[in-house]
Amino acid sequence: MYENVQARLKALIKNRVFEVLVITVIIICALEIGAKTYDLPPLVYQLFSVLDIAITLFFLFEISVRYIAHDDKRNFFKNGWNVFDTLVVVVSLIPIQDSEMALLGRLIRIFRVLRMVSFVPELRVLISSLLRALPPLSYVVLLMFIIFYIYGAVGSYLFAEINPDLWGDIAVAMLTLFRVMTFEDWTDVMYETMAVYASSWVFYLSFIFFTAFAFLNMVIGIVVRVMEDEHEKATREEQGEQPDLATLQAEIRELKALVAEKK
Repeated sequence: MYENVQARLKALIKNRVFEVLVITVIIICALEIGAKTYDLPPLVYQLFSVLDIAITLFFLFEISVRYIAHDDKRNFFKNGWNVFDTLVVVVSLIPIQDSEMALLGRLIRIFRVLRMVSFVPELRVLISSLLRALPPLSYVVLLMFIIFYIYGAVGSYLFAEINPDLWGDIAVAMLTLFRVMTFEDWTDVMYETMAVYASSWVFYLSFIFFTAFAFLNMVIGIVVRVMEDEHEKATREEQGEQPDLATLQAEIRELKALVAEKK
C-alpha cells in the first residue's frame, strides 16, 4: 500500500504539469509580495490574506509529497535545498501577523520566491557554481583589496588637497576608486586632478587596467570553469554515470592542493 502511494507521488513529482503548477504558484507568490507594497483597498488585502494561506498550504502539500516520495528519508534533510524549503514552509505556518514579529514574518515570506531556485535544476546549478567559486574568488578579492588600498593611499596623498570630498582619507579614496572602476563619471575625477598633475592619467588608467580588466577577467574565468564542472556533474547524476578516471584524478589533485594549502 505504502509503496503504491510512494510510486504515485514520485510520478506526480516528475509530472510536467505538476512542475508547471509549482512554478506558477511561486510566480503568483512573488506577484502577491510585490502587490502588497502598494496602497490597496482593504478588500484586496483580505483577498491576499486568503491567497497567502492557500499558497502556504500548497507549499506544505508539495514539500510533504517530496518527503514521502523520497526513498531515503533519513538523508532527505541532508540536502540543503530541502532544508531551506522546509524552513520557509514551517515559518510561513507560524501565525505572527498580529504579533510583534509581523515584520519578520513578512520578510521571511519574501524568501518563498527563492523556492524557484530550489525547484528549477538549472538555477540550482548556477547557485552551486557560485558557492563553489567563492573560495578561489576570495583570493582574487583579497588581491583586489590590496590594489585598492595601495592606490587609495597614493591617491589620498596626491589628490587630497585638490578635492577632499573624493580623496580626503584612504576610506573615501577607496570609494572614489570604486567609482572609477565602475566607470561612473570617472573622467570628471581624472580631469580634475589632471588640472594640477598633468600626468595623473597614468594613475587612473593603470588602476582601471588592473581592476576593471585583469581582475574582472579572472573572476569570469573562475566562475565559468566552476560552472562547467557543475554542469558535467549534474549531467552525470541525471544519467547515472560514474565519473571517468581523468575526472577522478583531477578531483584528487584538487583535494591534495587544498590540503597542502591548509598545512
